[in-house]
Amino acid sequence: MATESRGRQERRKIGKEVRETVPRSALGEWNPPADRRDPVQILIDQGDDRLADLVPIRYARMLSSEFAFYRGAAAVMASDLSYSPNTHLRVQLCGDAHLVNFGGYAAPDRAFVFDVNDFDETLPGAFEWDLKRLVASFAVAGRANGFDEATRTSIVSEVVRSYRQAVQDFSHMPRMDVWYSRLTADDIEHDWGADLGKKYRKAFEKTVAKARTKTSEKALQKLTTTSVNGSITFDSQPPFLEPMEEVVGEDRKGEFMHAVQGALVAYRRSLQSDRRVLFSGYRVVDLARKVVGVGSVGTRCWVMLLMADQDETDVLMLQVKQAMTSVLEPYLGASRVGHHGQRVVEGQKLMQAASDVLLGWTQVGLGGQETDFYVRQMWDWKESADVPAMDATQLRVYGQLCGWTLARAHSRSGDRVALAGYLGDDPELDAAMAKFAEAYADQNAADFAAMQQAATAGRIKVADKGW
Repeated sequence: MATESRGRQERRKIGKEVRETVPRSALGEWNPPADRRDPVQILIDQGDDRLADLVPIRYARMLSSEFAFYRGAAAVMASDLSYSPNTHLRVQLCGDAHLVNFGGYAAPDRAFVFDVNDFDETLPGAFEWDLKRLVASFAVAGRANGFDEATRTSIVSEVVRSYRQAVQDFSHMPRMDVWYSRLTADDIEHDWGADLGKKYRKAFEKTVAKARTKTSEKALQKLTTTSVNGSITFDSQPPFLEPMEEVVGEDRKGEFMHAVQGALVAYRRSLQSDRRVLFSGYRVVDLARKVVGVGSVGTRCWVMLLMADQDETDVLMLQVKQAMTSVLEPYLGASRVGHHGQRVVEGQKLMQAASDVLLGWTQVGLGGQETDFYVRQMWDWKESADVPAMDATQLRVYGQLCGWTLARAHSRSGDRVALAGYLGDDPELDAAMAKFAEAYADQNAADFAAMQQAATAGRIKVADKGW
């Protein structure tokens, strides 16, 4: 290895010096303060800005398991992290880096890549906020899968070791090489295949093959119907998929479509010039409101069907999702950009090795109110891990992938050399984070029980089921 420049040595020293004020062992502590905010009230407050008729579905989905609750409780954990020691080693945070918010999708060159894939809460902040969110998710998922504490600790330690060693590797690389680094399906098979074994490699290959079938054409088959006169419209499956006219009413359909066309003009402006040309070849055919995810339920989310001019077999399905204030903002400060759709898109492009070519943002104005949205392809080989079906070996390898990926994302935006100086080469942080993960999984279980009690007492209204 080449001798480091004086500048890199100084940056590495800065990271090591942070240990004097925030020891790595301190990141393993979780002791809820006496004035800790009520987790149920945090979730209730979140619902104030959401569609009231969908909030009970959100609660139902969160109450389906402790892991589902964790997925939906990013705002609760953000509040908790604000009480914790802060290294101030800033990176672009995902803001909700739990293990299901990593997955595969198609890069612009049509390679299947693995990366972080949810950025609704993205904001700059200290690296450990993301890492703590990630490791605790593995502890909660490990409990759901029936793994004992020793197994969970081993898995979480592997997540952190992978993150720490990857940052060290990136700290020695030229900046451009870090920027171009990515994890493809071929990389996973080559570098991690031996750890998985033949049976698991076949399962992985099957997953990648399945992902490649998830396209706009497949979404068209699943979500739409064709009338006898040949017109294609979205199915009506309320409240989970509702055609535009059912949501806004037939009498306001024209007004709404006018607002949508105006929003698409703004969306086109957010794209690169070559991609504006690509998008200009499509026309809007239909719109529907769709319920998505767990934590996102209640936000305004639309699916948009477009067809290429003069070719009804050439379809494009877009997701137009409301971008709200990040759950991190009350503690880390407001975004430097006032448009939350732009915040999401810029954060995503900064953290991902490759992003959707049609990723952009816009506003929809209706009834005197402007709502921020971001836009992306609905299905473009997107595939998430089937965590409940994983055994300990699979979850351990998956954790290594997530750790490496988060390290790469953080190294693109933060000072990777200073961060490497703080993390070090020894496993002290691994042990600290494993301790934190178990402690916070206990907290999550207690908060889940509190939500169950709130539902029983009628404090929150819960749908019969979350579907």
